[in-house]
Amino acid sequence: MTSEIKNPDKTVAALIHLSTFSQFFFPFGNFILPLILWMAKKNDPFVDEHGKQALNFQISLYLYMVFLFTVGVAGVVLIGLNLDFDKPFYFGEHFNLTGDPSEAIPIIIFAVIILLLGLSLFILNLYGVISATIKASEGKYYQYPLTINFITPDPSGINQSKNEQFNNTQNPTP
Repeated sequence: MTSEIKNPDKTVAALIHLSTFSQFFFPFGNFILPLILWMAKKNDPFVDEHGKQALNFQISLYLYMVFLFTVGVAGVVLIGLNLDFDKPFYFGEHFNLTGDPSEAIPIIIFAVIILLLGLSLFILNLYGVISATIKASEGKYYQYPLTINFITPDPSGINQSKNEQFNNTQNPTP
């Protein structure tokens, strides 16, 4: 199967995956640039599959990060409300600590867990994109881990326009 894939298709598929790193330069670049590249060569089945995989993975990671951020904020607020500080816990004049720092341990542990989970999602993003880029440049298909398929693959394997799909429908029998 890899012998049928043209070299420009491999390059575009690899660029789709690499373009997700544009998120580090401008907001939502991990969606916009891969979408543009994918739409430009969507008719090629190899590029189409890699484009769908890249976008599905980035959408999934975005949703995981939103969920993690929401749980993190809610958890810190709820834990903070349940803590009973004997006296106020803050930094006073000259940055002297006032209060007992051991009372803040639950919030600190929860925040560290949330940060570690966020870091693991970041590492998963790096690993997944680099692995997918290597597989695409080799002419192989790649399935990202922990991906929710929002953009589903075409079951027939052929990309058809709405008019072609309409013309190919069977006439209903009475």
